[in-house]
Amino acid sequence: MFFLQTDVPAGEVGAGTGLIGMLMPFLIVGVLFYFMIIRPQQKQQKERKAMLDALKKGDHIVTVGGIYGELVALKEDYVTLKVADKVEIKVSRSGISSVANK
Repeated sequence: MFFLQTDVPAGEVGAGTGLIGMLMPFLIVGVLFYFMIIRPQQKQQKERKAMLDALKKGDHIVTVGGIYGELVALKEDYVTLKVADKVEIKVSRSGISSVANK
């Protein structure tokens, strides 16, 4: 059992394990969390908002549900899509996934 016991001089106990040393792993995880999750999500939200603000009559879009249509009217909170001849539907602006290529 003698080999399990070690003598550590009193001055070396806790050397380099101050408050900063104990918090360093949490700081590193926080920074990684910000740069890998929060920042890209904020960028994606800005791009989506810019896309929704740039919509205009005549654009071809795709809804979140996969419906393709042409914008015929835009209101503050919804848009009207022409999906076929004489068939128009109202869709929430937040339900627009992307602008489709013509």
